[in-house]
Amino acid sequence: MARFDFQRFVDWVDYRIVNRSRRVILVFVVLSLVFGAGLSAVETESGTEQFAEEVPEEEAFSRISEEFSPRFEEPTGSTQLIQHAPNVLTRRELLRMLKAQKRLTDRSDLRVASTASAASVVAQTLDRDADTLDEQITAVEWATESEVAAAVRANANNPRFVGLLGDDFNPTAASSTATIAVVTHSLPKEEATSAGQGGESQLTPVQLKAQRVVATVGGDISVFGTGIIADEFSTVIADSLIIVVPAAVVFIVLFLVVAYRDLVDLLLGTAALGMALVWTFGFLGLAGIPFNQIMIAIPPLLLAVGIDFGIHAVNRYREDRAEGHGVGDAMRLATDQLLVAFFIVTGTTVIGFLSNLVSSLTPIREFGVVAAIGIIFTFLVFGIFLPAAKVEVDRLRQRYPIPTFSQTPLGREGSSLGSALRVGVAPAIRVPAVVLVAALLFSGGAMWYATGVDTEFEQEDFLPPAEAPAYLKALPEPFAPSDYSVVADIEFLEDRFTASQSGVVTIFLEGRMTDGAFLEELDRAEEDPPDTFIVENRRADSTSILTVLRAEAARNDEFAALVARHDSDGDGVPDRDLETVYDALLATESGDRAANYLADDYRSARVDYRVKADADDDAVVADARTVSDRFRTTSTATGTVVVFSAISDLILDSAIQSLALSLAGTGVFLVLVYWWLEGTPSLALANLVPIVVAVTAVAGTMRLVGISFNAFTATVLALTIGLGVDYSVHVVHRFVDERAVNDLQTALDRTVRGTGGALAGSMLTTVFGLGVLVLAVLSVLGQFGLLTAASIVYSFLASLLVLPSALVLWDRFNGNDPLVPLDAPEMDVAPAPVDD
Repeated sequence: MARFDFQRFVDWVDYRIVNRSRRVILVFVVLSLVFGAGLSAVETESGTEQFAEEVPEEEAFSRISEEFSPRFEEPTGSTQLIQHAPNVLTRRELLRMLKAQKRLTDRSDLRVASTASAASVVAQTLDRDADTLDEQITAVEWATESEVAAAVRANANNPRFVGLLGDDFNPTAASSTATIAVVTHSLPKEEATSAGQGGESQLTPVQLKAQRVVATVGGDISVFGTGIIADEFSTVIADSLIIVVPAAVVFIVLFLVVAYRDLVDLLLGTAALGMALVWTFGFLGLAGIPFNQIMIAIPPLLLAVGIDFGIHAVNRYREDRAEGHGVGDAMRLATDQLLVAFFIVTGTTVIGFLSNLVSSLTPIREFGVVAAIGIIFTFLVFGIFLPAAKVEVDRLRQRYPIPTFSQTPLGREGSSLGSALRVGVAPAIRVPAVVLVAALLFSGGAMWYATGVDTEFEQEDFLPPAEAPAYLKALPEPFAPSDYSVVADIEFLEDRFTASQSGVVTIFLEGRMTDGAFLEELDRAEEDPPDTFIVENRRADSTSILTVLRAEAARNDEFAALVARHDSDGDGVPDRDLETVYDALLATESGDRAANYLADDYRSARVDYRVKADADDDAVVADARTVSDRFRTTSTATGTVVVFSAISDLILDSAIQSLALSLAGTGVFLVLVYWWLEGTPSLALANLVPIVVAVTAVAGTMRLVGISFNAFTATVLALTIGLGVDYSVHVVHRFVDERAVNDLQTALDRTVRGTGGALAGSMLTTVFGLGVLVLAVLSVLGQFGLLTAASIVYSFLASLLVLPSALVLWDRFNGNDPLVPLDAPEMDVAPAPVDD
């Protein structure tokens, strides 16, 4: 009954496609206008912050920004001025830096609160009364080179001065090739909290203006900060799209011309592709889902599936037309077979994409939802609209002289392509078990090899490379990418300032900070520091409320006496009535600094630990979590390196979980569908074989070419299942139809020639369409495109080389006679005569 009902539904759709084609076209055009209205509402989101949502380490990091700040002090943001020169400590270079500071300060719209630089330190050494930038510039202008050099040597042991210079600082020669100046800006409270990695920030226009101001002083001084980073996060999306989309269009149109070989069919297929994209991105705007960097991959993915559907629909229709059927009958026969295949492909692909919902990372979940919706839209457009439009056009061709080019199907009998596609048939008939065992051994080896694939999450993944490839630089406007500086500046800072730029990890503590044992616990946590932590006097170099308390007690006798009264064991750490101690500390000159480490309600605190600049990130994270576990109160290790490590772990978890869920979901879906439609659930096993081969081949390729799991490639294995099923389902479903009326070998031969021809056309088109992602400014997007293109090639090859053998074994397992069609009528046997 269920099978009959489904067939009745397909017949209902067929009837409207063939007999109500104009109404169908009108409905789809109206829906396109509705979804098109949502395009203007699409917003973009970029950077690393989007991946940190709902990550405990990031939530702790955000709470630190919100809870620990001076209570009556305006929030600030900072800009770094990075100066390069053969010697930045010469009189001329010092003046350039001071003039840059002065011109920035003079601009009221830049809201400069203060500046600090090595140049200012030298100027104040030359003239102790030079408090303003004008006075500092005058001091350096009136000094000789020898006096400037003497002032530099006088500060050789000044940590504030040395910390602003590169690692190659030579006190004797009074030289260094790099220096940093820090410009502090006053920011409104709401803007300060939003100035993060890639988030919108008031620092972006401030620092973009600062770039133009600093350029007026000459020399080599670059502007760096979170505003510049946020700007490049956003710009790289547009730069990638403006390169990738036109290139994809060129390749796709080129291969569609070869596949369709008819201008009108080409225009119909292109219009259907455009409609699917409009629906998907219109839905994005109407649903209020932001377009993030991962979603750059969605247009090529929808094009891949849409091209496949379009070529199959037109090719199968042409096959039926070539057998003498009229327009309506040919389309009815084609859609009877293809709507079922498209439904199976859509179901399994949607399962593959929706498996990303198990991810703990919001952008990956949103990517899965939008991609799944897009695939459903693609199914509707190419399963209903395109056939209806094709029927309408071909009927017009019968009445009007519309130009018609080639209408022959791909892979027809006697063609070179048809012969090449049959390469998997002969071994499938002769030694199917050998082929299958070899494929499974290959898959096992590839999966074992793939266990060495790394996982990473870095800010640089979302930024353009430090040096754009020559072929991108050679592009004319408007395709030429923007000039980028962030990654080069990050690499320069890491290379030249390692000695002075130690890292910091933070422990976020929650509970009753007024508990008498709390400060004692902070004190004990400094003992026996791990290897990656910087050590001072055999204790971890840390800053906490206890550090501030000790510093105030050392210079404030009245406060020291208060501490002593609340210290029962005389170890210098108060251990009773801590609320009184905190109140007194916050009322001193150290109050603002104390507010950075203790919340107003005394219910949370933070401890900053300095870590070695050259320490391995994984080791730092492990050590931070070890120290965090030392606290009895609720504690969370956080900080940029810890947050990125947590996201990296979640990326790997997402890849594994989505792969497992996608495989299981696809398997169950195929079993149910084949049981429902064909009464043979075992066909699902044959269908899964090429998918397993393709997935393991992609995983092995990742390690072979040195690609890690990252924010972009985490979805590629589940995606391979979704796209791989597209190829295998078409072969299996066509084989079932052919096997019903042909012997085994003829069924396989007609399957790989008919469906294989369409698969070859869609494979070449989508591989090149997706392959253009390697041209994107983002290198990780290029990796994603390479892996996705590889997954399609592997799925195509597995469907033609491995799947025929699996189908032969399935046919034998079911006890079928290879020489007899499955629907052949049984021979009538005359009853033996009976003697009277």
